[in-house]
Amino acid sequence: MKYLGLEKGPRGKYINRYDLKYETAAGTQKTYEIISRNPDLQAPAAIGSRRPDAVVIIMYSDDGKILLNREFRMAVGEFVYNFPAGLIDPGETPEEAAARELREETGLKIEEIRDVIGKSYSAVGFSDETNVCVVGRASGDFAPSSSAEEEIAAAWYTKQEVRELLRESPFAARSQAWCYLWSHK
Repeated sequence: MKYLGLEKGPRGKYINRYDLKYETAAGTQKTYEIISRNPDLQAPAAIGSRRPDAVVIIMYSDDGKILLNREFRMAVGEFVYNFPAGLIDPGETPEEAAARELREETGLKIEEIRDVIGKSYSAVGFSDETNVCVVGRASGDFAPSSSAEEEIAAAWYTKQEVRELLRESPFAARSQAWCYLWSHK
């Protein structure tokens, strides 16, 4: 694919729409619609040099359970199982954002960070949004989300409970893949 340019579309409060123009190997022009958190996207090549947009928080309890949120997601109109996650504020490191978001969404505290997994794309089919995953151990008492705009119920789950959820409940894709592998080892 040969990049030809882009046209900016409508701007939203959190995301912006763009039409990317490409020439295919067959010589035809293709327009591809994307959304971005970047309000001034200039070219796809700039995406890799940006700092990550968001953090995904993968936490385990002292007794080996995994933390999942059951959260109402407006885009699909239903509750979905997902890892806690959120945007990284300006000036924050991914670790700081993970601690803040975990506290805001669940009331829990990160006790140990075991790994920070490098950048990945949230929805590579239509967005350039990037995340990093912070993996570790958390503890504390659950508390309702500090945002009145979010409906989140956080809980710890065993491998057997996760296997049952995977069979009967909707998940965000990244959380589904991680939970499948974790619950079957």
